[in-house]
Amino acid sequence: MESVSEATETTTVRSRKTQQKKQQQQQKRSTSMETDVNERLQHSSTSDEPAKGLNVTKPKDSNNEQNVILEEVNDRFSFAIRLEFNAATMGLFLLSFLTRFYRITHPKGVVFDEIHFGKFVSLYLKNTFYFDQHPPLGKLLIAGAAGAVGYSGSFEFPKIGSEYDASVPILALRFVPALCGSLLAPVVYSILRQVKLGQGVSILGGLLIILDNALLTHSRFILMESVLLFFAALGILTVLKFLQAKPFSVRWLTMGTIASGSLTAAVCVKFVGFYSYLLAMYIIGRHIWMELPDRRKSNAYILFKVIAKAILIVSVSLAVYVGCFYLHFATLYKAGPHDNVMTSAFQASLEGGLASITKGQPLRVQHGSQITLKHTHGRVCWLHSHTHVYPIKYKDGRGSSHQQQVTCYGFKDVNNWWIVKRPNKDSLMVDDEPDYIENGDVIQLVHGVTSRALNSHDVASPMSPLCQEVSCYIDYNISMPANLLWRVEILNGKESKNKWHAITSQVRLVHVNTTGALKYTGEQLPDWGFNQFEVAADRRQQTIDTIWNVEEHRYTQHKDKKDVLNKLLATEMIPTEPTKLSFWNKFAELQLKMLLHADKLESHMYSSEPQEWLLMDKGIAYWIDGESNAQVHLLGNLVIWYSATLAILMYVGFLVFYLIRRRRELYDLEPVEWDRFRLGGEIFLAGYLIHYLPYFFVERTLFLYNYLPALLFKVMLLCFVLDHCQLALRKFVKQPTFVVGIFRAIVVAWFAGVLYFFQRYSVLSYGTTALSADDVLELRLKDTWDLIVHKP
Repeated sequence: MESVSEATETTTVRSRKTQQKKQQQQQKRSTSMETDVNERLQHSSTSDEPAKGLNVTKPKDSNNEQNVILEEVNDRFSFAIRLEFNAATMGLFLLSFLTRFYRITHPKGVVFDEIHFGKFVSLYLKNTFYFDQHPPLGKLLIAGAAGAVGYSGSFEFPKIGSEYDASVPILALRFVPALCGSLLAPVVYSILRQVKLGQGVSILGGLLIILDNALLTHSRFILMESVLLFFAALGILTVLKFLQAKPFSVRWLTMGTIASGSLTAAVCVKFVGFYSYLLAMYIIGRHIWMELPDRRKSNAYILFKVIAKAILIVSVSLAVYVGCFYLHFATLYKAGPHDNVMTSAFQASLEGGLASITKGQPLRVQHGSQITLKHTHGRVCWLHSHTHVYPIKYKDGRGSSHQQQVTCYGFKDVNNWWIVKRPNKDSLMVDDEPDYIENGDVIQLVHGVTSRALNSHDVASPMSPLCQEVSCYIDYNISMPANLLWRVEILNGKESKNKWHAITSQVRLVHVNTTGALKYTGEQLPDWGFNQFEVAADRRQQTIDTIWNVEEHRYTQHKDKKDVLNKLLATEMIPTEPTKLSFWNKFAELQLKMLLHADKLESHMYSSEPQEWLLMDKGIAYWIDGESNAQVHLLGNLVIWYSATLAILMYVGFLVFYLIRRRRELYDLEPVEWDRFRLGGEIFLAGYLIHYLPYFFVERTLFLYNYLPALLFKVMLLCFVLDHCQLALRKFVKQPTFVVGIFRAIVVAWFAGVLYFFQRYSVLSYGTTALSADDVLELRLKDTWDLIVHKP
């Protein structure tokens, strides 16, 4: 306690009166680790050292003399900034830097998912809009590094293995992932020190991060995982420092800001970064819960501190997340190949986008309007019909109406055009006086090519039997009357004063007779429906799949009404400039699209299931040389992965054993030791489970790299278990010196195995070594490892 306070005194400015008061407070000690830590943190706001037990050194006398001088100044608005260079963290960074940047420009061809992320980076540099299901921060950082050296984004990343041309700055493109991968090891070291592990075990944790082949591989290419892991680990580290800082001090605000920003940055790289954010919220909640028994703190103080933490975290998180997308939209202002995923209004806001196609078309929909109706959210497709009819019976024996098919078609086509008609008018032409459609009006939609009207009735839809079939009505002169009336509901009518506008109005078409809403169901029709998508009427109206908008619009022309048409076009025109869409509208739409457009990849030969990750049953081929068997293949360090899996079982075993013993009122660990044991497990084991278990419920193709965030916490738990094993041997074994010596010898032998595996399989991480077929087969320790052999 005294060493911590003395170190603090060298870096803060306080009055002598305050110093004397704190010296009296320091004499009070608590038996529990949590109270002990909290007391010390109340007297320390600027110390970067971990809490008690982490080898805090006393300052020299010269520092005390300097502190006396500072006390005499007694400037209440001053604060000190202390920079520390820890030899362990610097050494780990340099070693990690060497392994990550060694021959980083090799291979000089596209590696695995570089084909996707490289394209996104090139589009950034050309200011061309793209759509990705993950947030943009990682791609933005890489694009910034590439743009800083003059890269123009000219390379197209056509396929895996394509050679980079001379214009591609390979080092700049791979620099950000490699740098983040290099910084991960010292951050892990600092986390382990923060939870009071010894320096030796903490250094070991950093080395294990460096020596894992999977983490090495993913740090050397244009991939996102190393960036994600760095921000997540930095966020957890600064959360721990934030909780140890004096509330409302400069250090407290700084650590809280960095923690919130880092954790949100992880989310902005990939949405799975939310798991780390969730872990951090659990750690903060646990800390608050442990403070509640301290009656020296008033209810008002505790409540105020909780509210202050919430405000700080939420405000910083929102600022980082929204700011990331603001930069994204500001950079991508040109239309591109992916913008058809977005709504018509979004496309029209892009330079050279839909606005250039719809330029000059009428704005307001009226009787006689020719329109195309686009499904607004989810899959991009247009309301479509053709001359073919539904089959008389489906495979399951159900009968249909045998009416003309209505589908949702994913391409622009002449059969996507419909004419808006008032039920009480026979003509399909625009009138001399405009007859605009407004919210709540009842209309008919007549298919432009076949002249048959949109219809629905009490017949089950072909692929969604709980919904009604939608068709274009054919009068077979049987007892099936036409139900052709649809009510227009404008969902964003406030923006257009309840007028139906092309592009911007989002409408729901409700069948008057049955109250079913026109809906894209997402089901694909069989061959008789040309594999287009099903459209049905659903009485459950309030879903996003019942929302449509008019994309293309023109008035039905007639030679006798040219003057009227010219008059209408002169007064109701879409601006020739791109449609103005606010940042918040773009932001909200993109969030929804990212959630709805999760890639449903078909099964991949290198895909794997979560249960296969524990023992690394399957890797991923990233690249292979065309002239030899030199290749990049994602495999982790088998020794680390297996021993870390064993460490999970050991920690759970320790925990169950101690809990049973404590239930019997047998306390094997001192209160401080027990609190530390729980704290480490709750951070690392909880972190592992939070990052691993959700994948069992994910319905999409998964790969081994999805396991890397969980692996990070698994490795730290391994170090924690090694440290606790040493503690247990010292406490409970006779002749502990001898037994601990044997244990350390076993750890040294195990670490030698880690080094051997890393060195042997580094050829698959760097891809610089030519391999014979026999060499590849020797590396194949498991039959499920699909290493590639294409040269004898």
